Amino acid sequence: MRAALYARVSTEDQAVEGFSLDAQVKKLEAYCGQEGFDVVDRFVDDGYSGRKTNRPEYQRMLKEIDSWDVLVVLKMDRIHRNSVNFTQMMDLLRKKNKDFVSVYDKFDTVSTMGRFVMDIMQRIAQLESEQIGDRVRIAMKYKAQTKKSNLGSAHPYGYTYDNGRLVIVDDEAHVVRAIYNMRIRGSSLQDICDFLNNAGIESKKGVGWSRQTVNNILHNPLYVGQRSWRADDEVFELESVMPIISQEKYKAVNPEFILS
Repeated sequence: MRAALYARVSTEDQAVEGFSLDAQVKKLEAYCGQEGFDVVDRFVDDGYSGRKTNRPEYQRMLKEIDSWDVLVVLKMDRIHRNSVNFTQMMDLLRKKNKDFVSVYDKFDTVSTMGRFVMDIMQRIAQLESEQIGDRVRIAMKYKAQTKKSNLGSAHPYGYTYDNGRLVIVDDEAHVVRAIYNMRIRGSSLQDICDFLNNAGIESKKGVGWSRQTVNNILHNPLYVGQRSWRADDEVFELESVMPIISQEKYKAVNPEFILS
């Protein structure tokens, strides 16, 4: 069977649970090797919540559904943390005669009982997600209200933390500007990745560049100095950040975004 691997980690997961994308993918590959599945693609969403479906790699996976036979995830909450979205995905898989496997939960779509138990587990995962979200939201709101600049995220590319404040790293800032310039000139995400990797430029983690990493940089308002946190329908403006990109260039890449 042709297997599509899906892995995901969100900022909440990173802050609370410490999930590793590389570890997820390696374990999925090992499972497929044991089962005799042929891995045809790997779909990895870095920094996206499982409660929503507007994840780039998740959407690409669905668009390319005809290229694989079975979707393999490590845990059910890696693919969805919302029972409605999960049910809709399963409906699509059934219509397309595709199988689903959750390795750690030991569930698949082969039996009626398996489908029933999978639905129950998904509802439990949603409850756990909401509880985690509540705890994270309370912590973030406190940090925002007290003007704490580090909201638990890793050092964003182009910046580093110095005594709790974000300061520009000049060499990385040049790369960020180059990424925006290439995108404005019409380069695809893959074109940009290839250029950076061929030039030997390391990402923040010291590994090769991926389309998701480049995409995150292109859609992060931090690079125009905008930084805020929304909690309980309130927007808390945090300490100012020196911009790396002009608002004109950011808008050229993100025409729908409204800068404050």
